[in-house]
Amino acid sequence: MNISSIVVRVMPENYHTVKETLEASGVCEYHFGDEEQGKMIVTIEGEGVEEEIKKLVAIQTTKGVIAADMMQTYQEELESAIKELEEANVVPDMLNMDSVDVRDIIYNGDLRKKDFKGGV
Repeated sequence: MNISSIVVRVMPENYHTVKETLEASGVCEYHFGDEEQGKMIVTIEGEGVEEEIKKLVAIQTTKGVIAADMMQTYQEELESAIKELEEANVVPDMLNMDSVDVRDIIYNGDLRKKDFKGGV
């Protein structure tokens, strides 16, 4: 499940109409806003990024909306990828080898594409 906050910009005179339209749409949940500045905060939820993008586009194309931009997002799939990276052994084995002299390592921008003088 993904959850994202969206800042929606409208003309102040259209604030209530857009707010009511968005609340009735079922696309998002209205939380609060500032009518005088024409800003409101809504959240969207989706099973994945594709669903969230569809909902964002629906908000952006709502009559009276000047702009709608995603500000914060929580993505379960991203959280699991981060956890996987944190648990992975990302230090290349060669950096833990006592038999490799660091002066013999030729850095190519990625230690996984390593080259050694004399080979290992």
